[in-house]
Amino acid sequence: MLALLGSLVSLAVGTSFAKSLFPALGAEGTTAYRLVFATLMLMAVFRPWRRQWVWADALPLCLYGVTLGVMNLLFYSAIKTIPFGVAIAIEFTGPLAVAVWTSKKASDWLWVALAILGLGLLLPLPGANAATALDPLGMGLALAAGVCWALYIVFGQRVALRYGSLATPMGMLAASLVVAPIGVLHAGSALLNPQFLLAGLAVALMSSAIPYALEMFALNHLPKNTFSILLSLEPAVGALAGWLVLSESLTVLQGLAIAMVMTASMGTAWSAGRSKSTPA
Repeated sequence: MLALLGSLVSLAVGTSFAKSLFPALGAEGTTAYRLVFATLMLMAVFRPWRRQWVWADALPLCLYGVTLGVMNLLFYSAIKTIPFGVAIAIEFTGPLAVAVWTSKKASDWLWVALAILGLGLLLPLPGANAATALDPLGMGLALAAGVCWALYIVFGQRVALRYGSLATPMGMLAASLVVAPIGVLHAGSALLNPQFLLAGLAVALMSSAIPYALEMFALNHLPKNTFSILLSLEPAVGALAGWLVLSESLTVLQGLAIAMVMTASMGTAWSAGRSKSTPA
């Protein structure tokens, strides 16, 4: 449990730190840093070149990797204009939709209704203070990132069954090849600044390498439904990190919306765990 919580904290702090690089590199350059450095780290650990690859492997790995890259780019673009915790809550609708879609229990649609109600609280209400209203483009980007997260789960399950642990570095390589040119076009020579290079390395380490290692450890020591329920704390951890690191504050309605999406995610994970433990 401590390993998973450490993973969430590392990811939240790393992403919050990444946002501080946006004024110099933009979301595009920062995303490129994260993916390229994470790819190099994963390549060094898993050494996928030892496997013999064929052209038939390219399509499933590219679908997985491109989805991963676009998801990261959309999410980083979203947190430019909306709070970190809110963006995570919106993005969580992706895995929530996959969980409900694959479920055969009608009661799980109650969790969907709760998530939709929570997202509805994030929409600008008539007469609401314009200063506290969320940017519609940022919300749309976070929702699009959620769609990519859902596709990432579907594609990821397929490549994981086919390639095992080697799917991650190869997928990350495809993600880097897609996002890196976009980052270079946007940030240009600033990406070669030694100060930013070290910061990008720290972002990749805290946002990808450390969380991945801790999550793998947690998966081997926790039941999957417990893992999923604890993972649902990510929006709250993100909101706390955004407050401490970036001085982002939330309104009462935004905090309530995050809580409702978290509850829906936990409920879906709990329901899935019960259905698996019940004899056929």
